Amino acid sequence: MNVVRRALALALGVTALTAVTTVAQPPPSSAELPPTAVALGDSFISGEGAGDYGAVTDQSGVTQGFPGWDADNANPYFCHRSPNASIAVADLPGITQRVNLACSGAQPQDMANASSARDGGRTVAAQLDQLREVAQTGDIDLVLIGLGSNNAHFTFGTVAAECAGRFVGDGYTGWWEVWIDVINWISGTELDEDPCTDADLASAEQLAAAQADTTAALRQVLDVLDEVDADGEHRVVLQDYTNPLPEAYAADYLEEDGRDDERDKYRALVDERYAAGCPADVASLAPAHRFSQNLGSMVAGAAATLRAERPDVDLTYLSVQHAFDGARLCENPGSPAGALATPLRVMDGPSGVKVESFGPFDKLDIKRVTDTCADYYQTCQESWHPSAAGHQVLGQCLTRAWTGAAATLDCRRQGDGSIIAS
Repeated sequence: MNVVRRALALALGVTALTAVTTVAQPPPSSAELPPTAVALGDSFISGEGAGDYGAVTDQSGVTQGFPGWDADNANPYFCHRSPNASIAVADLPGITQRVNLACSGAQPQDMANASSARDGGRTVAAQLDQLREVAQTGDIDLVLIGLGSNNAHFTFGTVAAECAGRFVGDGYTGWWEVWIDVINWISGTELDEDPCTDADLASAEQLAAAQADTTAALRQVLDVLDEVDADGEHRVVLQDYTNPLPEAYAADYLEEDGRDDERDKYRALVDERYAAGCPADVASLAPAHRFSQNLGSMVAGAAATLRAERPDVDLTYLSVQHAFDGARLCENPGSPAGALATPLRVMDGPSGVKVESFGPFDKLDIKRVTDTCADYYQTCQESWHPSAAGHQVLGQCLTRAWTGAAATLDCRRQGDGSIIAS
């Protein structure tokens, strides 16, 4: 992509300060606006897990800072836009302004509609309306989009909570204790204690419907870019998702106190994996990776459809499926240290203090802390997302997508920690 030709004017007028004559000043040309990179989409783009979250403007135009841990999760602050997100830390030659419009939990419909229009949404304006505002003060040259892991058919948070909750529930309650009401952290239903299977995560029909919704939302993004980008010069990068868990756990996390997760009541193993950030069954790892691969296929399919429909669009599909290889939770001893994803953590009440270990807990304690996540989702929503270090890696991937010319880019972490993209 040539960086950045500007010729046309942006429609801004200035009214002269006189009672008798109104003079329209020449609008600034796109060459006078700063070259701008914009992030749209959900938590993997907004910087969930990367910390230092900034205030977010609500749909009424009021800036909302941290409202307290016991606030309603609909508060815009919990979009969790981080200055450590990949859009902010990537090396983007020629870009002088960066704007993060992504919102944790965003769904395809949040592109064209206020998030508050759906159940569980936050009180922020449609991301495309926010994009139109950015275009008034910046020449949009790069748009990074991460979209589809949350949708009307399944959400990443529900999937994560289901698999973790089943493991914890099975480890802390035996068959003779089924009266213990272990609660699913999001849906409020009683937990199944079997490991997650492919069918528990997302069916083929759900994935197909999610891809259709995502593709439709991306068409809307391209339409608005045609509308607001005066010089018509912009690159769109569609990024998929990383899996926070490995294909196999390090040996340290396979059993504890003589029990593995195929035994009943393996509390010490639950405590060990929770402390390491990976409370999930070994048997759930393969389905979780197939789910992640399916998300990648969904984004790739949307990219292919849009590229066929609009061959003149400068569009890159950025695969980051393997960007954290060798540095995922519980992939190595000592986890979560060295991992590029955040450990799964809950709080004991909306206290702001994360529970780092289940060691002193009994089954009633477990119910209390998981109920905290259900009642105050913000207390656990950072779990299993790219950390600040992970976003540094994703930023390297984004740099390759910006400076190269490939329609598809596979970004992978090597054994020595280096990043290659091809």
